[in-house]
Amino acid sequence: MDTTAAVTQSPARSRWLGLGAPLLAGGAVAGGLALLHFRDPHVSGAYGYCPFYELTGWWCPGCGGLRGLHNLTEGHVLDAIHSNLLLLPLTLGFTAWWVTWLVAGWRGKPMPPRLPQVLPKPALWVALAFLIVFTVVRNTPWGSWIAPV
Repeated sequence: MDTTAAVTQSPARSRWLGLGAPLLAGGAVAGGLALLHFRDPHVSGAYGYCPFYELTGWWCPGCGGLRGLHNLTEGHVLDAIHSNLLLLPLTLGFTAWWVTWLVAGWRGKPMPPRLPQVLPKPALWVALAFLIVFTVVRNTPWGSWIAPV
């Protein structure tokens, strides 16, 4: 009788253990978003300065990301897109990956693979080239429409 009780409790226990890491990561992200919501990054120097911008005078691919996330926490999607064009697709992709991790943890499966393990090497090179082109274009006069505000 004791072995039956142990067998029936094992799957439920492993489900909750499998949820621990994704829930912890989700809580950390939620805490960071709460901080961004209540401490406005639109104030100059509120979170320091971008080292790439300080060294080069150019906006990096991430410049405007904190302001965009702040705008998303307030429900201003268009302002978030204007702060950093890449923010919305990256946020949606991260959310989808996190939900996949959460479901895998619930089912007792291992964590889903990280992006470099999923994408072939040519796709990673294309992504790197895209980020370089995005950085160059947003720092030119004809790419000012994707420059952070």
